[in-house]
Amino acid sequence: MKGDSMKGFTRRRLVQGASAAASASFLGAAAAPATTPTTAGVYSRIGVRPFINMTATFTINGGTPMLPEVKQAMEEASQWAVNLDELAEKAGVRIAQLLEAEAAIVSAGCAAALSLATAACIAGSDPEKMKQLPDATGLRNEVLIAKQSRNDYDHAFRSGGGKLVEYDTPEEFHAALGHRTAMIVILGTAEARGQMRLEEIAKAARKAGVPVLVDAAAELPLRPNPFLSRGADLVAYSGGKILRGPQSAGILMGRKDLVRAAWWNGSPHHAFARSMKVSKEEVIGMVTAVEMFVNKRKLEDEYRVWESWYKQISDEVTKVAGIRTRMLPPAGASPFPVMEVAWDRERIDLIGDQVRQMLLDGEPRIMSHAEGESTQFLIRAVAMKPEHPPMVARRLVEIFRSARGKTEIHKAAPAADITGAWDVDIEFDAGTSRHLLLIEPSEDRNHLRGAHVGRTARGRFRGSIDGDSVRLDSILPAEGMRLRYRFRGRLQGDTLRGELDLGEFGRGRWSARRAQG
Repeated sequence: MKGDSMKGFTRRRLVQGASAAASASFLGAAAAPATTPTTAGVYSRIGVRPFINMTATFTINGGTPMLPEVKQAMEEASQWAVNLDELAEKAGVRIAQLLEAEAAIVSAGCAAALSLATAACIAGSDPEKMKQLPDATGLRNEVLIAKQSRNDYDHAFRSGGGKLVEYDTPEEFHAALGHRTAMIVILGTAEARGQMRLEEIAKAARKAGVPVLVDAAAELPLRPNPFLSRGADLVAYSGGKILRGPQSAGILMGRKDLVRAAWWNGSPHHAFARSMKVSKEEVIGMVTAVEMFVNKRKLEDEYRVWESWYKQISDEVTKVAGIRTRMLPPAGASPFPVMEVAWDRERIDLIGDQVRQMLLDGEPRIMSHAEGESTQFLIRAVAMKPEHPPMVARRLVEIFRSARGKTEIHKAAPAADITGAWDVDIEFDAGTSRHLLLIEPSEDRNHLRGAHVGRTARGRFRGSIDGDSVRLDSILPAEGMRLRYRFRGRLQGDTLRGELDLGEFGRGRWSARRAQG
């Protein structure tokens, strides 16, 4: 880090951070021997390579490490049998007391908390209605959600019978709020970007007798709660992110009647959410994580440690010409400091996808946020260990120094003119689909652009043709989200065919022929 990016780094602060790193068990730095991810035999014996996690709380990358105290509590809990209803009652009281809420339950992750809350708002604790879900015939089941709050977790509301109704303006909100409305949903990190603030939404909701739920999965459960105190009825948190509890646990808290109804709608009861099981070990682990968060942990100390790790990495990588770094303060869905690493493409001819793959293929293996054609990415240190920063710095230096300056790349002339309409047949791991690509004329014959029409959605694509090699990147909007399609293939006679990368939805194969008629 250079210049202004070093503001906030003082000698005293770094010494305090180093001291904290040496003594704080909550960072897993207590006298345990240093290990690299490749020594994790439980994974390597089945052919899985662990990695240093620079993506912090992402579930797909394992989330954050559980606190030692949480693991110990879960181990002890596993030795005894208890009644889960009794456990939920007492655990809920304890968590609610610690987080200053009316009531709370432990759920099987934050997404499960959202589903349970939806079921509670649609069916309450009426057994007949509970058994009917997810069929919401005859029940009020509309879930109002701001345009800015739409995200990939919308399934959590729909799975229990909720029907999402999107609004943007205050006029649209008041027009949609009616006798069919069961619940209003707000994504905590998106609330400030909307045209209505929580207080205004909650006031209208109370008059209509409609509960308000806030999805605060990645945020801090501060006291007083920043959402319940402003009028929300329910708020949901992840247990495996900054709380460092069980990865598959979450918390739903707020209005007592709705929290209790959420519990009856879920496991171990035979209602809609029976599949969303939370174990006795996870309940005790979550209670312990909340106790640690409220009574033991000092986030300021943890921030100082992470900042000292960023400085270690920055000091090394900025020795490479063309690299720059900067610290970003805690914000939104990242309630902890992060560091941006960026590079000059003229000096270091790499893109994010290449850096990501090189980090994953190397030793030690490292998971990063580097992706696409970007020349920058964030490092988020929450899931890292004290021995990891030097390893990360070394690998990044190796990668950046191995790259040459940018050279001009000349593409071969297209093997044929492929402008026009193409019928595309896609084979997924399971199932098939017919799409349509409309390739538009372009002054640059190597540049491709146009429309991608899916089964129900339509979007735009861009790409290139180099001889007979074709690359297309498309985004289809679906249910308020964005589905990414990466077509890679070759022109073979009058047919395009190749591999399809669907991101988190796997891979497929595709072939295309010119549309007839």
